[in-house]
Order: sequence, then C-alpha cells, then structure tokens
Amino acid sequence: MMSTDYLAEIILLIPPILVALSVHEAAHAWSADRLGDPTARLQGRLTLNPLAHLDPIGTVVLILTRMVGWAKPVPVDVRNLQNPVRDMFWIAGAGPASNILQAAVVGVGFRLFADPGTQLFRTGQGGLLGGLILMVHFYFYINIILAWFNLLPIPPLDGSKIVMRFLSPRTRQAYLQTSRYGFIVLILLIFVFDDTFFRILMVPVGFTAYVLGGLRPF
Repeated sequence: MMSTDYLAEIILLIPPILVALSVHEAAHAWSADRLGDPTARLQGRLTLNPLAHLDPIGTVVLILTRMVGWAKPVPVDVRNLQNPVRDMFWIAGAGPASNILQAAVVGVGFRLFADPGTQLFRTGQGGLLGGLILMVHFYFYINIILAWFNLLPIPPLDGSKIVMRFLSPRTRQAYLQTSRYGFIVLILLIFVFDDTFFRILMVPVGFTAYVLGGLRPF
C-alpha cells in the first residue's frame, strides 16, 4: 500500500511532468513547422496542451521511476524538409534544448533566491510553501533529466536523430536497421540495469544542475 508521503510526491510530480513534456514536444512541432513540415501543426501537436502529447506508458514510467519517460513522438514527414538529415538534427535537438532552457530559467531563480549548493526541498518546510518549493525543484530536475535522457543515441530518442547528422550514408543506413531494437534496449536500461544506468545518467544531470542552478542533484 502506498504511503501518504509517496502519494503526495506523485501528486507534486504530475504538474512539472506535464509542463516539461508538453514544452518538449511543442518545441519539436514548432521547429518542424519552421523548417517546412506542417504535419505536426496540422495534427494539433503545435500546442502546450498536455493531452495532445502524452503517451500513457511513457508517462507512467516517468511517474514510477521519477527519472525518465517519454511522450508521443511528433510526426515529421521528411519529404517536406529541404535537407532531411540536417533539418532532423535541428528538429530533434529542439526538444532537449527546450528542457535545458526551462531548467535555466528556474536556475536563475535559484541563484537569486537560494544559497549556492543547498537543496531547498530538504529543508523540511511543510504546508503550501513547502509543496510549491518541492514542485519547482522537481520541475528543474525533470527538465534536466529529460534533456539528457533524450540525448541518448538510442532509437527512437532524439539523440538517435541527432547523431545521424554526423554519420556517413552507409553507416546511417546500418544505424537505421537497429531502430527496431531501440525500445527493447530502453526497457532493459530502465528496468534491468536501472541502478547502473541511473548512476551514469546522474553524472551529467548533476553537473548541469550545478551549472544552471548551483544545486546538487538528488
């Protein structure tokens, strides 16, 4: 049976998750539209409405792990792009970049109103103020984690499309052949090799959190 503290934490996680994922996917849709492909816009994905972007499984995974998850992929018709490989690099990169930008904005607030190197969510403040502080910290870290997780070069994550910009046509084709196994690799990393995977992931996450907000990781 779930504890009251665990349920409260899940409730506080939901708004940051919805905002972070929605901005991430809207950034993909916006960049695709700017580069000539209106597919996502015509399908109603150029919006901050979470209902347009949420993937049920990816959202549940994010809530359960409180670390990683995913939304519905933004549809892109490469036939509408002038240079598919180059343009997909920018479209894919827009998502993680939006997460870093969101974290950077919150990080400015941390540097202005918090002592460097502290963890406000561990100060034990209760009530509405304590809940809001905890939610802001969740929002900060969720954005950083989503950015780094999506930069992994594993299909269908954004990193797989980013890395293709730097591959030769022959290597790119071979890389695409492995895309069918990408989801299996992700499941293994998240649920089988979870301890090692999260320890490694937290290295760049912690560094980014310190640079953007002067705070230590969880």
